[in-house]
Amino acid sequence: MKVFKLPDLGEGLDEAEIVSWHVSAGDHVVAEQPIVAVETAKAVVEIPSPRSGRVSLVHARVGDVVKIGSPLVTFEDEAIAQHDIGTVVAELPGSEVEAQRPSPEAKKHSGDKQASDTPLASPAIRQLARSLGLNLTAIEGTGPRGSITRRDVERASASGQSGFEPLSGVRRAMALNMGRSAREVPGSTVLDEVDVGHWPADADVTRRLIVAVVAACKKAPGLNAWFNGDLLERKLLTMVNIGIAISGRDGLFVPVLRHAEQLASEELREHIEKIKEAVDARNLLPEDMAGASISLSNFGMLGGLFASLAIVPPQVAILGAGRIFEAVRPIDGEPRLTRILPLSLSFDHRVVTGAEAVTFINAAIASLAAKDDPASSNDEL
Repeated sequence: MKVFKLPDLGEGLDEAEIVSWHVSAGDHVVAEQPIVAVETAKAVVEIPSPRSGRVSLVHARVGDVVKIGSPLVTFEDEAIAQHDIGTVVAELPGSEVEAQRPSPEAKKHSGDKQASDTPLASPAIRQLARSLGLNLTAIEGTGPRGSITRRDVERASASGQSGFEPLSGVRRAMALNMGRSAREVPGSTVLDEVDVGHWPADADVTRRLIVAVVAACKKAPGLNAWFNGDLLERKLLTMVNIGIAISGRDGLFVPVLRHAEQLASEELREHIEKIKEAVDARNLLPEDMAGASISLSNFGMLGGLFASLAIVPPQVAILGAGRIFEAVRPIDGEPRLTRILPLSLSFDHRVVTGAEAVTFINAAIASLAAKDDPASSNDEL
């Protein structure tokens, strides 16, 4: 027999949650046929079968969180199709496979519910229920043979059986990333503001911010970089791949606008719209949210003036823009009412100096304060 393990799904991902199975034990599949849908920290991904054959055993249930390299399905011994992917299929000792087969006693309970009063649930689901103070016998299972899934437990928790709601999907990923940022990055923040009273009422704020980030990266390339804290190694990047923080209905998404330094004004707007549509439709791929060299958060669209922003390694900086507000400022020696855009630049102080951070934010301010919209051609970017 051969077992297919959960493959590497993208940069920095080490686990995935089973969303739905397209096959079950006994089914015959062909190579490249989708067999399971999983939700990672970045997107919902369909995983294809690496070979043709008959499924002998499914190793995880809907709602289970599975580590990369953990078994997904076991195939029966038979001739392997030419499309087999040997790098992700490995031999299992016979005794190990037999140990995972349902026992004769378990096979008797093949109806919709178990014959006994013991709820059908995996050890991981039982542990989750215990941690939330839930009684599994009070939860209706929606999985195979009436088994209780992670989502069943979450629904029970959210309905009031417990004071806690377990995080999953995008919100779980956000919690893990923010925790990692707090543990690893000694962040510092520089605050400033820019007079944007000359902007038209319909100014494309996000596009101008992207242009400003590109201009600032040219002046202070040390902020457009990756840093390996374990090895104390830094990599300066020539491409400006901007992770754009977008709040979706399911949580925070940070899709990547690639090679922003090469995009003209019209192209920037087109790319921004495509990114927003992908977030709304939840059809982002893992690669769409990987490889950012620096991040941008236009949180002022929702509210707030300044913020200390979280930096997600290996990036070393994130620029935030607050809510535009009216204020009196000296203009040509006279106090005048104008519009102010507050800026917050958070940076990893292990690898970015204060002087570099100030150089960056000053360059961003200069771009945003320009009387003419600087995003008119690739050369001007």
